[in-house]
Amino acid sequence: MKASQLREQSDPELLQVEEDLAKQLSGLRIKKGIGEGSEQPLHVRTLRRELARVKTIIREREREKATHG
Repeated sequence: MKASQLREQSDPELLQVEEDLAKQLSGLRIKKGIGEGSEQPLHVRTLRRELARVKTIIREREREKATHG
């Protein structure tokens, strides 16, 4: 998902997306740990980057709220 699409979402929606991505990433890491690591590394990288995008937008909004009110 692009950052512009994420910025259009509300705070609760972003938190839900963050939670879902974290669960997906955790599941892939567990699979890799038990030897079912046939998942594409690209998918793991994509999830990590998307999670970082979501966290960045959430942090930007928190800082904006702290600064303006």
